[in-house]
Amino acid sequence: MRTQERAGSIVTHFGTELWLFDGPAVTGAAGFLFPTRMAVIRLPNKGGLWVWSPVDLTQDVRSAVDALGPVRHIVAPNSLHHTFLAEWAAAYADARVHVAPGLMQHVAGTAIHATLGHEPDPAWAGIIDQVVVRGNKITTEVVFFHRESATALVTDLVQQIPQGWYRGWRAVVARLDLMTAAMPSVPRKFRMATTNKLAARDGVRRILEWPVDSLVMAHGAPIQSGGKAALQNAFRWLMR
Repeated sequence: MRTQERAGSIVTHFGTELWLFDGPAVTGAAGFLFPTRMAVIRLPNKGGLWVWSPVDLTQDVRSAVDALGPVRHIVAPNSLHHTFLAEWAAAYADARVHVAPGLMQHVAGTAIHATLGHEPDPAWAGIIDQVVVRGNKITTEVVFFHRESATALVTDLVQQIPQGWYRGWRAVVARLDLMTAAMPSVPRKFRMATTNKLAARDGVRRILEWPVDSLVMAHGAPIQSGGKAALQNAFRWLMR
């Protein structure tokens, strides 16, 4: 994906030690624009900031992030969300960069410190849980759960792009793909790309065991409460 515009991002204090930043839209395949969202979690005991799915690092974003504390970890949760990884890694050279499986080959020239797995890094173990959802041909995504705010973070596997976001034939495709469904949904292209349903179910089962209250999506409005029910509904097609 590439940047469509460099509008100033907006920061929202979403939950306990959790902030959200709305970035500019980016352009994906076939000219589809996607809204972007980044989450920042402040780790306890002076552990610094944990940055999930970084958006465009404008001066406004950098100033707001720096006001929260030092960036210690930068997380790319799947192989599609690395557009701004290099600029964040360069700006915060002391931070550790963690990427989803399969992303390493897409970020040549950027120092990668760790590939994400089922077990959290010691720096956030007991604070942020994570699950690798495998079995999808498009991407392998790592889904996170921030315990203190009871918030799940989902990148592309669950989306709810606002209705009216697209026009013309793209609006039709987005509706049929469930990108703009009335409820958070797994887009049909990701369902069709789930060729190993046993592996995918194993990951999703673990996600559905979390005591989720809030749900944050990279592509969709955040849900303050009822996040667990939203996830159960989104993955019903897979778990039935």
